[in-house]
Amino acid sequence: MRMRQLNATLIVSVAAATLVGCLQQSDGTRVPKSTLVIGIDVSGSFHTHYDDAITFAARYLHGHLNGYGDLRVPSSVFVGAIGGGRPGEAKSFQPVHAFRGKTPEEIETYLRELYPSEDSFTDFNVFFDRVATLVKRQNLILAPLNIVMFSDGVHDLRGNASEDTNSYQQIDLGPLEYLSRNVTVRLLYPSPTVAVDWERRVKRRRVRVWTVDALVMLGWHDQVVDDVPYEMQADLWKWVTDNVNFRVRSRRL
Repeated sequence: MRMRQLNATLIVSVAAATLVGCLQQSDGTRVPKSTLVIGIDVSGSFHTHYDDAITFAARYLHGHLNGYGDLRVPSSVFVGAIGGGRPGEAKSFQPVHAFRGKTPEEIETYLRELYPSEDSFTDFNVFFDRVATLVKRQNLILAPLNIVMFSDGVHDLRGNASEDTNSYQQIDLGPLEYLSRNVTVRLLYPSPTVAVDWERRVKRRRVRVWTVDALVMLGWHDQVVDDVPYEMQADLWKWVTDNVNFRVRSRRL
């Protein structure tokens, strides 16, 4: 009798965990929940690729919101700034409602107005801490979490940008570790050297890290066909899937 009760409890627990990770579409089909968080580097050190990053970010966000190509439509979307005018300065996140229904051009204009490149430095730890707080507050724990950062990846120590290897060891992914079994941090637009340092020197246990350096990122322009609607830009969305949304395996460091 006791064994049957334990088995019944286990079945209920598994079913509840499965339902937490799913949402129901209007047609009754259950699809996995997922959270997309986009971070825009607004520090002066990112000025070289800031314009291109904003242009691509708008199209990346538009593609995901509409499920173009093989892009998954996230159940939750938030966009925020990576940067600050002073150490420890937290920034707010804009929800999906601010971007839904807009064209890529409208999203780009909005991003430029909301996140101008004028802050003093980049603090990834503050950003990660705010993401963790947001996920917990919105009750999004357990859902796969995809964090996409448009940044040069250079961590600022007390307002001084440094590519010293020790600075990468001070980047703290700890707040993200147990938010979900599937947490991926994607860094877009770093230099090749910085990309390698993020992959090899940033400590982590369960968080997956994926980088795409600036020279590769600039290749998205070659995939766009003039005068073709975005929903029909098959080459662009295939490029995004293969290069940006690449499925990464976990690696402990």
